[in-house]
Amino acid sequence: MLVVAVAIVIGARQAPKAERPGRAPSADETTAARERAPAALRALYAKGDELRHLQGDEFVATVRRLRGYPVVINKWASWCKPCRQEFPMLRRMSAKYGDRVAFIGLNAGDSNEKARAFLRGDPTLYPHVIDPAEQISSALRASGGFPSTIFLDRDGDIVTVGFGPFPTEAKLEQAIRRYALAEHPVRPAGGR
Repeated sequence: MLVVAVAIVIGARQAPKAERPGRAPSADETTAARERAPAALRALYAKGDELRHLQGDEFVATVRRLRGYPVVINKWASWCKPCRQEFPMLRRMSAKYGDRVAFIGLNAGDSNEKARAFLRGDPTLYPHVIDPAEQISSALRASGGFPSTIFLDRDGDIVTVGFGPFPTEAKLEQAIRRYALAEHPVRPAGGR
């Protein structure tokens, strides 16, 4: 029994500590991010925090209007605890990078009322698209897992899809810089 207790204590000490959530961006920071964004991103963010009903074709048209800008799409649901934990990090990253990267929320498998209630408590710079049957998620190769983050390049092509929450804000920022801003270009499989 003592061996088990020692193993548990040692394991707990070696387990990575959860990053403390930072403060949410202020209304001024969100407004500043919106104002410094180019016209296409400002137009997207004008509908910030809105829960929108878009059909697949309308969603594709929205992404096409963002050509020239990388896009970060985060699939979430109000009932998903990891999504809720990741949300403040996405809000801060959108305030920081929203003038160079388009951010879109994709609310899947959720009730509209609960999603709207959640967004009232956790407002964002960016809009959210309702995807109740995960049709858009499926087209983006992100059906099933929550949360999921899809990175599109400047041409609207999928660069990568990540499943599960980012463990820290630093990891999310690293992914944005690598996959969205291509500061560390992704090499094709098998290439150098």
